[in-house]
Amino acid sequence: MMSFPVGIAGIGTYFPDTIETAAQFEQRSAIPAAILTEKMGIRQRHIAGSQDTVTLMATRAAQDALTMAKVDPQAIKVVISHGSEHKDHLVWNAASQIQHNIGAVNAYAFELYALCAGAPIAMNVARGLMQTDTGAEYVLLAAGSRENDLINPKNERSRFMFNFGAGGGAMLLQRNATRNLILGAAAITDGALSQAVILTEAAIGDGPREVGDLVGRLDVTNPEFMAERLGGSSLENFVRVIRDAVEQGGERLENVRFLGITHMKRSFYLEILKAIGLTPDQSVYLEDYGHVQSVDQVLALQLGLAQGKIRPGDLVVLAGAGTGYTWSAVALRWG
Repeated sequence: MMSFPVGIAGIGTYFPDTIETAAQFEQRSAIPAAILTEKMGIRQRHIAGSQDTVTLMATRAAQDALTMAKVDPQAIKVVISHGSEHKDHLVWNAASQIQHNIGAVNAYAFELYALCAGAPIAMNVARGLMQTDTGAEYVLLAAGSRENDLINPKNERSRFMFNFGAGGGAMLLQRNATRNLILGAAAITDGALSQAVILTEAAIGDGPREVGDLVGRLDVTNPEFMAERLGGSSLENFVRVIRDAVEQGGERLENVRFLGITHMKRSFYLEILKAIGLTPDQSVYLEDYGHVQSVDQVLALQLGLAQGKIRPGDLVVLAGAGTGYTWSAVALRWG
């Protein structure tokens, strides 16, 4: 089978107007603002209003990506939503709403769900699809998240998820591209953690029982097991998928010039950078956005470009991890 180069033609993001600072979140969580900022890396986050549905945020980001690429939405063959399942409705295809909103009338649409590891996996799935469907010149990937709705800030078991923020992100992929090429991708799953994080009614606390169509809040079912399992494997698995994605693209880890990675506590972020031979000047830390599920990667790419940290010809890696537990990465040649 002939292999066709696939690259990023356009990117876009959208974030709600409302911002919650660390000082404001301190009042709800009882965690000092200094700890939120310095250790947990939450300087501020965007908070969705009632109008900021998952599909609206993904749509706004998609429209920006199309504008950047200067592509008519009618040229899109496939729309893939890789955002939150905490969406407008349950048992519902959010991708079809995004497809309708942007006017991609010649596309078909479906969802791909890998939680916070979703973006690199969606990019790789789309790349494979574009190899076999000769009509798929453009594929749109879009995601929206307002997972912070599902957190009880008084529940210490869910503390590592206090960084959730809201927003949308999108990438427009092009077949037979000559710029911003996808080189390789990798992922790994530890199914022993498949039920480590779920919605439970025990995590509701004093708040309302329901959040839209959902009942409960995100909770950690066995904190000791999760801490032990992740503590012994997460760094190794991040390095593994990053290296595998780079090597699959015919490159070497030491040639990576920029890492766009999901938001996490500051110390672990710095540990990952050190493990792959990078410095903070070769990445961006999302302390003003928090963790916006699988939007983090396109946001990091956008910020890296805006801050001049990504230059033409750079080997770029986007990486993420999501409960379940899956680690993922994709390697790009930018420019």
